[in-house]
Amino acid sequence: MKIAVTGAFSYSGKYITRRLLAQGHEVITLTGHPDRPDPFGGKVKAYPLDFDEAALTRNLRGVEILYNTYWIRFDKDSNTQPQAVTHTQTLVRAAKAAGVRRVVHISITNPSLDSHLPYFSGKAANEQAVIESGMNYAILRPTVLFGTEDILINNIAWLLRRFPFFGQIGDGQYKLQPVYVDDLAALAVEVGSRDENIIWDAVGPDIFTFDELVRLVGESIGYPRPILHLPPRLALTAAQAISLFVRDVVLTPEEVDGLMAGLLVSSETPRGATRLAGWLGENRDTVGAKYASELARHFK
Repeated sequence: MKIAVTGAFSYSGKYITRRLLAQGHEVITLTGHPDRPDPFGGKVKAYPLDFDEAALTRNLRGVEILYNTYWIRFDKDSNTQPQAVTHTQTLVRAAKAAGVRRVVHISITNPSLDSHLPYFSGKAANEQAVIESGMNYAILRPTVLFGTEDILINNIAWLLRRFPFFGQIGDGQYKLQPVYVDDLAALAVEVGSRDENIIWDAVGPDIFTFDELVRLVGESIGYPRPILHLPPRLALTAAQAISLFVRDVVLTPEEVDGLMAGLLVSSETPRGATRLAGWLGENRDTVGAKYASELARHFK
């Protein structure tokens, strides 16, 4: 069948697309980065993700399933999380108008319209737009993704390789439950083939405190470091100083709040099988070898 994936040349969308092509489907992508290298050798036709509703509707004609991975991590200039909600609503309306049958939407664990954190309230608003669209849907709620292109775990490793200690936010006892990006992709393709409406958490088999995560990364790459627990405000100030050096946004106040509130764990049975320790062992020489920049990846 003909399938559309937002961000097929990026991160999770690339893994989803790879699996769809392996099944013999025709895949198009809606992308905000048409100049990004094409990992599929011209097999995936690219259209702009410019949120022009009429153009999106036209480009989605004939598509049966839309996989939506679009979101932004933090506000930058005119790219804000409230705007990302509006953009998602435009995309959903265009898909409906184009006759798309099913939407597979990538969200986040524990979204809430009442959350004071724009990331989590915005994700909840996006889910609402999908649910109310009239199309049938599957909503997957991952936590932190890990994989070759990830940012969080890569940059923890980068810091451990370069500093004699790791400055931890608070007591480091808050938890997260990372999921391997290709496990998320496999789950996305699975639910795309179904007809019933689904809302599932998509998490891995391991729950770590942040201290445990840092120790695992350090030991796996051969750079175990002592952990220095800092008051959250001081840790954020340190992250902002590093941000100036690497010309990126290492950490935001909202991400600190989300981590410490325990929003990146699930009460559901894990649906991902890949363990972080095994993946780190296989990639120990490359994880953290280079800093992964959010601004370089998504903003010119």
